[in-house]
Parts: sequence; C-alpha cells; structure tokens
Amino acid sequence: MSEAVQHDWQRRSLRAVWHPCTQMARAERVPPLPIARGEGPWLFDHQGRRYFDANSSWWVNLFGHADPALNDAIKHQLDTLPHVMLAGCTHEPAVRLAERLSARTRGVLGHLFFGSDGASAVEIALKQSFHSWRNRGQSDKREFVCLKNGYHGETIGALAVTDVAVFRDAYDPLLMRAHIVTSPDQRLGNEQQALDDLRTLLRERAAHIAAVIVEPLVQGAAGMVMHAPSYLRRLRQLCREFNVHLIADEIAVGCGRTGTFFAWEQTQPASADEWPDFVLLSKGITGGTLPLSLVLTTDEVYQAFWSEDVTRGFLHSHSYTGNPLACAAANAVLDRFEAGQLVSNQTQAALLTEAFAPLATHPAVAHLRQRGTILAFDVQAPVERFSERFHLAARDHELLIRPIGQTVYLMPPYLIDASTAGFLADAVQATLQEVLHAA
Repeated sequence: MSEAVQHDWQRRSLRAVWHPCTQMARAERVPPLPIARGEGPWLFDHQGRRYFDANSSWWVNLFGHADPALNDAIKHQLDTLPHVMLAGCTHEPAVRLAERLSARTRGVLGHLFFGSDGASAVEIALKQSFHSWRNRGQSDKREFVCLKNGYHGETIGALAVTDVAVFRDAYDPLLMRAHIVTSPDQRLGNEQQALDDLRTLLRERAAHIAAVIVEPLVQGAAGMVMHAPSYLRRLRQLCREFNVHLIADEIAVGCGRTGTFFAWEQTQPASADEWPDFVLLSKGITGGTLPLSLVLTTDEVYQAFWSEDVTRGFLHSHSYTGNPLACAAANAVLDRFEAGQLVSNQTQAALLTEAFAPLATHPAVAHLRQRGTILAFDVQAPVERFSERFHLAARDHELLIRPIGQTVYLMPPYLIDASTAGFLADAVQATLQEVLHAA
C-alpha cells in the first residue's frame, strides 16, 4: 500500500480514537503507527515495513502474533460456545483453567475468580481482602499498603495503591489513602531498609490494615525496578506475623516472564504459609489474544464468604466473566508451558544476557539488569523527551519499543534465538547512539 494510505489511517485514528497513555495534542505531531498485521515477533505496517515487537504489545504477547495453536483453540471454542454467563452456569474452559492454575500452586490457591483486565483483578483482590476481614468480624481492617513507585492499574481502587505520579495525581482527590512504604531496589541495596519500614508500619497499624500489595521481583511501570526473592520471603513472614493479607500482583511478571511460571515460585515456597493470600494474573495469560484476568486465593479467604446470607457473598461481576473464548486461549497457553516452555525461556534469557553484555560498559548506560526474559538499563545522559525520541528512532532499525522515562527495557515474545538476540542488541545500541548523537 502507498504512504498515502498509511497517513490516511493516522488521520482517521486521530480524529476518532482516543488513544491510551497518550497526550492527544502531542499525538498530532507524533501520530500513531498504523499496523496492518502481525506474524511471530514481527508487526507490519501498511507499506510492508516490519518492526520487532520488543515490548510484546504491552507485555501480553508470549508466543508471537497470530500463533497457530492459540488461534486454533479460539476458533474451536468459537464454533462450540463463544459465551455464557458464569452466574448460575459453568463451562469446561473455565473449570479446566481454574483447576490447572490451582495445581500450579499445589492447591494452596484453590479458588479462582475471573476478571476482565489487570486493573479489575486488583479491584477484586482489594475488595475480597477487605470483605473477608469484615465477614470475620474485623471490619476495621480496611487500609492497604503498597510500595513506592508501585503500579497496579488505573481504575479508582487500583490507583489508590499505585504510586506513579503521572497516573495518580490528577485523581488523587478521589482515592482512598494507602500507606506507601520503601521499595526494595537492588540498585540501591536497600532491602533491609524496605523491610524495616514495613515492620514499623505494621507494628503501628496492623489492626487496621487489610493487605499489602506487591509486584513480585520486578516493578514494571517504575522502570523495571528489580528486587531479590529474599525480600519476598521476608515480606511473607511479616504479613503472617502481623495478620495481614499479601497480594502478589503478577499481572506483568507472571506466565514465565521472570523464569518461573509464577514469579513467586522463586521464593521456593515449601508450605501453604509461604504462598501469598492472593495471586493476580492477566496480560500474558491468553498469549496476547483476548482480555482476561484472574484472582487466585486461599480456602481461608473463600470460606469467609461461605454463607446463605447474600450480603456476605462476593457480589462482583462483569458481563463477560469467565468468557469461554478467553479461557480457551488461556488453556492453550498452559498447554505450552506443560510442554516445556520454561526450559526454552531459560535458554532464551541466556542468549539475551550474552547479546546485551557489551552495553554494561557503555558510558551512558547504568544498571544493566535482567530477570528471566525481562532486560533493562538506565540511560544517564539527559535527553529531552528521551522515551519518545528513542521510540521513533528505533522504528528505523525495525524495532518497536517504548522506554519508561530514561529506562530502556525489553520484554520480548518467547521467540528468541541467537540471531534474534544479536539483532535486538544491535538495534538497541544503534538506536541509543543515534538518540545520544542527535541530542
């Protein structure tokens, strides 16, 4: 197709579509890139130019675009049962998905509630935590704790436990007050300080705190801030000691991103007490095909709602709760993991490590870091609108990538071989040099 067609899609989109995470006045000067199709890790525009999807289309695409196995699962389900309400009905894809995910926690998190997207999963977990305490006669436990720079979504409840100013500040008057404690940042070596800060708060407010919410191992929107499994183990101990729930938001880091299916598995939980009270999944659980989120929780939380009294029930729903198409896609994702995907991920992570190692000595690069197939580094040189400039320059190197502030990160589909890793490293370094030189 001609360049005129490409521009026409941009013009029509800017006139009719309100794009997410976009200042639309700025989009007039930097219009969205029209994508015509996807294949494997590549996205193609209307002129046939290709771009490697280095951020997996906001971290959702696990196995590449138009993956045949995922597509076949959805097509089969489409011809069988596209949707039925989950209130008063049930269906095989939802039951199988719930059973299989529970089994991955060794049955500790034996009850699964379906949501639509990551933020809705956070809302569900916050509500379930508070309501379960209330049903158990502890209605004073209504406060929540989150980490500095943590991100958990942009709906009202999720924003209340989010500490990223650009998302939160405009709506701050609408939000409940959450406690914000020190984030464990391996760049700062402050794990003990973070735990001490939380202990002090829990000692003072545990009778009023329902739950602590955390992104295990990697705080995504903070700029891929990473911490060690040891922090999570000690966090779990603190929550047990002071009788507050622990919510593990694995929306971004679950489904193998960190090297294990659940990031929490890297704490090596040996007993039920060492798992969180809630684990949240979304994004990659359907492999980048359909929206779905999941809240896994314990028998203890579930039993707090067990009653003939409707007011003690968890009256939360949306029309597409447990949609069979999305559940079929998620089951196909689990099939891939059961076939050995994590072993492949370990190999792919090693290839990324090797390919990007030279960046560690780049004078403008700091804190090259990696957890599983998530790789990130900070750019020290001050460049105005760095993220935008890097994103635009990368397109000329066949790379679709969106830095977070001054942090460049990759969270690619699980389709990395030696050649691909080398291509990514070369493209990122060439883009970096171009942006720094232009500044």
